[in-house]
Amino acid sequence: MPPKLTPQAKTIKGVLLGGVAPTDPEATWDITIEYPPDRPDGVISSITPSGDSASSSPLALPALVHPHIHLDKAYVHNTPAYNHLLPVTGSFQEALASTTQAKAKFTRPDLLKRGAWLLAESVTSGVTAMRAFVEVDHTVQHTCLEAGLTLKHEWRDSCQIQLVCFAQDPIFSTEHGDENRRLVEAAIRGHASAELSVLGTTPYVESSIEASKRNIEWAVDLALETDRHLDFHLDYNLSPPDVHPEPLIWHVLHTLREKRWTSGTTNRRVMLGHCTRLSQFTGEDWKRLAKEIQEHALPVSFVGLPTSDLYMADIPSGGAVKSNPRGTLPVPEMVRKHGLDAVIAVNNVGNAFTPWGSADPLNLACLGVGVYQAGTIGDAELLYECVSTRARAAIGLSPPGVDSGVRLRCGDHAEILVLHNVDDTGCLGDSDSRSRKSLAEVVWDPPSRASRAVVCRGHVLMPALPTRPDAAFRSGV
Repeated sequence: MPPKLTPQAKTIKGVLLGGVAPTDPEATWDITIEYPPDRPDGVISSITPSGDSASSSPLALPALVHPHIHLDKAYVHNTPAYNHLLPVTGSFQEALASTTQAKAKFTRPDLLKRGAWLLAESVTSGVTAMRAFVEVDHTVQHTCLEAGLTLKHEWRDSCQIQLVCFAQDPIFSTEHGDENRRLVEAAIRGHASAELSVLGTTPYVESSIEASKRNIEWAVDLALETDRHLDFHLDYNLSPPDVHPEPLIWHVLHTLREKRWTSGTTNRRVMLGHCTRLSQFTGEDWKRLAKEIQEHALPVSFVGLPTSDLYMADIPSGGAVKSNPRGTLPVPEMVRKHGLDAVIAVNNVGNAFTPWGSADPLNLACLGVGVYQAGTIGDAELLYECVSTRARAAIGLSPPGVDSGVRLRCGDHAEILVLHNVDDTGCLGDSDSRSRKSLAEVVWDPPSRASRAVVCRGHVLMPALPTRPDAAFRSGV
C-alpha cells in the first residue's frame, strides 16, 4: 500500500544543505516551496538563511532516483513459490534459465505484491522517481506490463514511475523471436508514451552478432517512430578482443548517427546499461567513444550496475586467466576524465541475477566508494549525484544539461530527502546520537530509513517521518 502523505508543505525550516561547507557561517537554511499553475507539483522558490542551531539541524538533499531497476523480477527469492529456483551455480546462464522458469509462474497478484515490496523499500529510502523495467514476451505476454501500469497509477503520488517495455528475450532469433517482437510492438503502439515512455531490449541475448545488430536497428527505428526513450542492456561480458567480436556499442552509436538521433532532433534519450566490456577499454578506446558521442551530439547516457556486474560479469572460458575477475563501468572516471554522462543504479534485488544488496540507492553510492576507490568529499558528492540529480536527468526527467549537483537550489522540483538526527540503536537519545552533518558522511555510512523524511511533489511521506511533521515542515494555504 502506498504511504500516507501530509498536505503539501510550504516551508522546510532550519536545515543544513548538501554541498555547503560546514564552516559556512550561515549553515542553516529555510526552504520555501510554491505551487504555481505551471508547476502544481511544487518548486523551490527561495532558500534563505535561518537562525536555527546547526547542531540539531537536519540535512536536506535532492531526492534519490532509480535510473534502472527491474520491477517485475524483484524479490523472487523472497517468495516461497520460487524456492526451487534458488541459485545452485550462480552463473549468468543459470540466472537466465531460472528466471524464465519463474516468469512462467508469474501471476498478477504475485507481481503486484512483489512490486509493492520494491516500491515501499524504495520510496521510504528517498526514491521519488524511477525507471522500472517490465518484461514483455511469449512467456508473460503483457501480464508484467499490466501489473506495472497498475502500480504506476497506485503509487503516482509518492513516486514517478517511468515504465520500460522490456524485451529481455530474443526478438530476432530462436523459435519465439517473431512472437516476442510482435508482443513488444503491440505494447508500445497500444499505450500512450505517458503510460509507457521507454522501449528496452537486450541485444546480447540473440543467437548471432547479425541478429544482435538487427535488434539494435529495430529498436532505434521503433523508438523514433513512437517517440520513446530507448534503453539497451548491452555488452554484458568481459571477453577480451581476441575471444569476442567488437563491442556492440559501436553499432549502437553508428545506428544513432545514421538515423539522425541527436540532441538537436529529439528530447528523447538513449541509455546503455551494464556495458561491462567497456571496463577493458584502453585509453584510445575511451577517447574514440567520447569523440563519437560528443562530436555527433548523441543523447547517450551510461548506467553502471555494480551489484549485478560484480556478481555476474566474469571472463568466459577461453578468455584470459585471472583470479576471480570482475568488472563494472568506471563511472567516476567516465564523467571526469572523458566528459561522458554516466550514473549508477540498483538494477535487481532478490533474484538470481542479483541475490544480494538492497533497493536503497544510498547503499549503492556507499558501495561505489570502495568499487571505484573514491574516498574524497568530491567523490562522495559525485556518487550521490549518480543516484540523484544526474540519474534524474539521464532518464529524461530533467532538461538536458541541467545538473543541480548535490545542493538544493531555487527552481528545483519539490523532491527532497531530509535526514534527521535519530537514534535507531535504542542506546542513546536523539540529541546524543551520532549525526551526519555533511553529504560525505551520508554516502560513507548511510543512515537508516528511520532518519529519512521524504518529500515528493511537496508532500511528506508519513512512514518515513522520524519526528512530528511540524518539527521541520510547515503546511498552509
